[in-house]
Amino acid sequence: METTYGDRLHKQLQPSIEELYEAIDDTFRRGGNVVIPTFALERAQEILYFLHEAVSSGRLPGSTQVFLDSPMAISATEIFLHHPECYDAETAALFNKHQDPFSMPGLHFTRETAESMALNNIRGGAIIMAGSGMCTGGRVRHHLKHNLWRSNSSVIFVGYAAQGTLARHIVDGATSVRIYREDIQVRAKIFTIGGFSAHADQAELLAWHEKTGNPPRTFLIHGDKKAMKHFAGLLNNTEVEMPANGDSFEL
Repeated sequence: METTYGDRLHKQLQPSIEELYEAIDDTFRRGGNVVIPTFALERAQEILYFLHEAVSSGRLPGSTQVFLDSPMAISATEIFLHHPECYDAETAALFNKHQDPFSMPGLHFTRETAESMALNNIRGGAIIMAGSGMCTGGRVRHHLKHNLWRSNSSVIFVGYAAQGTLARHIVDGATSVRIYREDIQVRAKIFTIGGFSAHADQAELLAWHEKTGNPPRTFLIHGDKKAMKHFAGLLNNTEVEMPANGDSFEL
């Protein structure tokens, strides 16, 4: 079983949503851009949904400019729109009213490379969502290169950042990072909002393990060593294994 959040609990969703809005408000007051590294499938659509809610309710201005700069995320969003039968009652009601829950007046899909490059000329007032979520590749690295050094801009992380990734270096407080063979100073304001994560937190992991009937052997994977060791100490009546790369076992 995974242990990504084996040492902590998630923040509740509603406070996380409000934290997202406040981070955007703060950035726009300072005159900068918001860069949100996003995973293309589900996380991008989730953030679009909450931005739609904010604009529809007046929590964010109707003129808010949002750029989804990820061909994969754009294609995934279009697939989501083709299957309204898959949603809960609240979201399905939007479809029944012929509303697009992932859209807003200022939303732009930027598929083409030239469109993506043009975003680098925007000095403020934009929300730029681009992959990858951990900043290990994709278009978001270009947007970080053009915004990280600007003290009026912000980077909002809405997902897990593994050790060794560019996202993790930034989250952990790096003052300078290397992007495309250039050293970029980190002067932007960094926000980390954990409540959007799709990974189970400690309480959910423990509840799941309990429902398995306390198996005689449990393998812990997919987590930092610190989180993994902490979670291992919470498991009773089972032999715990924490395999490293290359380990093999008789089952």
